Order: sequence, then structure tokens, then C-alpha cells
Amino acid sequence: MADSTSVVKKTARSFPAPSVIPGFAPTFGLTILYLGLIVLFPLSLLVLRASELGLSGLYSVATEPRVAAALRTSFFISFAAAAIDVVFGLVVAWVLTRYEFPGRRFLDAIVDLPFALPTAVAGIALAALYAPNGWLGAPLAEYDVKIAFTRWGILIALVFVGLPFVVRTVQPLLAEIDAELEEASATLGASRAQTVWRVLLPPLLPALLTGFALAFARSVGEYGSVIFIAGNLAYISEIAPLLIIVKLEQFDYAGATGIATIMLAISFAVLLAINLIQAWSQKRFGHV
Repeated sequence: MADSTSVVKKTARSFPAPSVIPGFAPTFGLTILYLGLIVLFPLSLLVLRASELGLSGLYSVATEPRVAAALRTSFFISFAAAAIDVVFGLVVAWVLTRYEFPGRRFLDAIVDLPFALPTAVAGIALAALYAPNGWLGAPLAEYDVKIAFTRWGILIALVFVGLPFVVRTVQPLLAEIDAELEEASATLGASRAQTVWRVLLPPLLPALLTGFALAFARSVGEYGSVIFIAGNLAYISEIAPLLIIVKLEQFDYAGATGIATIMLAISFAVLLAINLIQAWSQKRFGHV
């Protein structure tokens, strides 16, 4: 009887499960067509246009002092903002998942606000809040702490726009982790720190890396919420997307294309590295 049951299971696994969407070929074809028209075709044109500059031209654009400063500002601050979002996004997701309290649904809805809020509105609100005469900027100015129109302002804006990506990526996986794992860890004598590092973080690592990648990708290309609070000073608080706009206004299309291509290459390399680490972590730690 056991042998016949195993044969039935093996036979069932050899046939694909029925799907409400008809056929692999048409759906795969539509997927390739959609990605080709919406993603690959525009990026290919960008790379093709940049190829007219050649490697030496791209290198000269990248090593231009103002461009290099803007790229460093964009990528380093985006990386720092994504790292901050990972920490606080995990805390927010933990509170929303593990605790019941008045206003929980309202707080959960607020997390999605940066998704729906126009970036320019967010930038104006943050600039008004952290300006030297703002609600938070004025008390900080008394201690000679300046947020608006500095790199700190860029960091705050990027943390604001990137936080929902981490929360919404981690929250579903965190909800699947049984609280009994924590109780078992405590029963075996583990401290709270050991429970976090050895029980909770390993299965959450792929989701945290995904949230980090999404927050980083959003931060690198962010424009609207940054220009109002950054100050936009060349070599200090000027971001690469703004410099692309400046090049276009100066009719320097080659320079704008070169900066965009450099940003594309760096972003692709960083995201590829994160995806490789994520794939390794999934093989290493598995799923919950």
C-alpha cells in the first residue's frame, strides 16, 4: 500500500499542476514583450547613446570633479539610508506584526504614506520641518546643528522614502515565524540577543536584503523629495539626478547621458551583488 501511494505521488509530481492562466508560451512571451518595451528597450537606447562617447569619454565624465562628487553623494548617502531603513524597518515591522494596540491599523497605514505622497510634497514638508526656523530645525539650530540644506537633509529624505520598502518586505515573512521559536529559545537558556541573532535574523536575512536593495534603488534615483531639503550646493549637497537635469538645461546631452549610464552601471553592479548575497543566504539558511 505504501509503495502504491509513493508511486501515485511521484506520478502526480511528474505532471504540472493546472493553472487558470493558459499556457507557458503566451505568458512567457507577454512577459518578455512587456519587459522589453518598458525596461530593456529604453535602457538599451541609453547605453547605445552613451556608447558614442566611448570608454574614454565615460571615464572623463565620471572623473569630472563635480560629477564625481555628485555620484559619491548619491550612492554613499543612499547606501547609508538603506542601512538605516533596514534597522528601523525591522523594528516597525516587528511592532506591527507581534503586538496589538490601539491605533495599530492607523500606524500600519501611515507606513505606506511615502508610496502615495508626491515626492515634491514630501521634500517641502521635510524642508519646512528641518529648516533653521522650522519646528525641529529651530531647536537644533540653538545647538548649532543644521539639518536642512546639508547632506543630513538628504539622508533624512532618503530614509523617509525608503522605509516602506523594508517594512512591507519583512512584514509578511515575520508574520510566518512562529512565536514558539522564541519561547523554545528562551527555554533552552538563550538570551534575548542570542534569540535575535540565531533564531530570528537568519530566516529574515533574505527579506532584509531584498528590502535593502529596494530602498537603495529608490534612494539612488530619488529627486523630488531631495532637491527641496538638500541645498543643492555643487561638491557638497548636489545629487547625481539633479546634475543630470543641470546638464540637460545646458544642452549637454552627452554629459547627461554619460552620468545616467554611469549611475545605471553602478546601480546594476550593487543590486547584482545584493541579489547574489540574497541567493546565498536562501541556500544557507533556507525558508521558515
